Amino acid sequence: MPYIASAPLSKPADLIKAADHSSVSAQAGPDDLAALTRADFPLLADQACLGQPLIYLDHAATSQKPRAVLDALQRYYTHDNANVHRGAHQLSARATDAFEGARDKTARFVGAATPREIVFTRNASEAINLVARSWGDAFLRPGDEILLTVMEHHSNLVPWQQLAERTGARLRHAGLTASGELDLEDLRSQISERTRLVSVVQISNTLGCHNPISAIAELTHAAGALLLVDACQSLPHLPVNVQNLRADFLVGSSHKLCGPTGMGFLWAREALLEAMPPFLGGGEMIQDVYLDHSTWAELPHKFEAGTPAIGEAVGMGAALDYLSALGLDRIHAWEQRLTAHLFQRLQAIDGLRVLGPTPQQQPDRGALAAFVVEGLHANDLAALLDASGICIRSGHHCTQPLHRHYGISGSARASLSFTTTFAEIDRFAEELESSVAFLREHS
Repeated sequence: MPYIASAPLSKPADLIKAADHSSVSAQAGPDDLAALTRADFPLLADQACLGQPLIYLDHAATSQKPRAVLDALQRYYTHDNANVHRGAHQLSARATDAFEGARDKTARFVGAATPREIVFTRNASEAINLVARSWGDAFLRPGDEILLTVMEHHSNLVPWQQLAERTGARLRHAGLTASGELDLEDLRSQISERTRLVSVVQISNTLGCHNPISAIAELTHAAGALLLVDACQSLPHLPVNVQNLRADFLVGSSHKLCGPTGMGFLWAREALLEAMPPFLGGGEMIQDVYLDHSTWAELPHKFEAGTPAIGEAVGMGAALDYLSALGLDRIHAWEQRLTAHLFQRLQAIDGLRVLGPTPQQQPDRGALAAFVVEGLHANDLAALLDASGICIRSGHHCTQPLHRHYGISGSARASLSFTTTFAEIDRFAEELESSVAFLREHS
């Protein structure tokens, strides 16, 4: 059974009342999450240059932080700041309760069987490196295979490349369909008795495609291999339950979950973590230390060397409370409407091509659109939009192999959140169309 923490989640109405959201419109419909939540995010009320409204459409890179998270950080550093676990005084006890409370919340958020399965890391990249360095170095041999996809973020490519160099393992990569979705048949054909690990993103940060993790898990486990899921782009946007996905490892990052930077986590099945050696050595991860050898702490602490990011963990816990109170099903439904509108507006722009499946092809795709405009550079588009107060991302989005697959050096990307409004999407589309016309005229 999934772990259930003793403290119940706040209901959305309770959360709103607790945060004193007096400026939230009482007329907001139950499905309009932007109207319900925007007052919680101070930065979204800022003005851009020349007094223009700031429009933030870069949520896939990092999310904005609600007052509940900012208040949790301030409260911890103001009233509870101390080191955790080994202190006997009251500040240390409170800090430890808050820190481990965040672990409980993370376990509940992903449906872990126990908080012992949650290892705190600096980010999702470190979590993947932990698996590669600990499980990979211990269990992979020459000739073993790691199956990835061409759409993976660099964080889910580079650690495996390094592991292959250390161990003699071989990397394989599943391809894409014409619509920009994972070619499941290609992945199926590449799984063999030599496959030891399949590591795949749940929602691509560039294509936006939603990969069929449960089907991948079935294929992976049938071959006797393990499955790692990069859930950075899915956790903030839809319900994710590791039991339902049948994953073996899953990684997430706080800063994409409305939480602080410098904080992430690895979930792994307890039996796997027990079998894996420590990744880093030092304080906190030990049981006993002698001059010539040491013994390790129990899970999950044997993987958490040194003083952890205590305040950041507390902030992430507050962010998970906030998202859970809103409801991930509700967030996903609202963002699906926003995404459909975004695609409708982008598809009307002459010469613009969006990478990945459309909402018609894949209704549960991610709430983002990476696109290219014929004859124009993505950086030029982003710069002109920034001058109008609109923040998007341009470049390769840490997916250089994917961009090479499409024969392009980079793309522009607009990514949404439950705080995004239809009016923001409309203004973005209008300014983008104007920027395209300006660049074409002056190129």
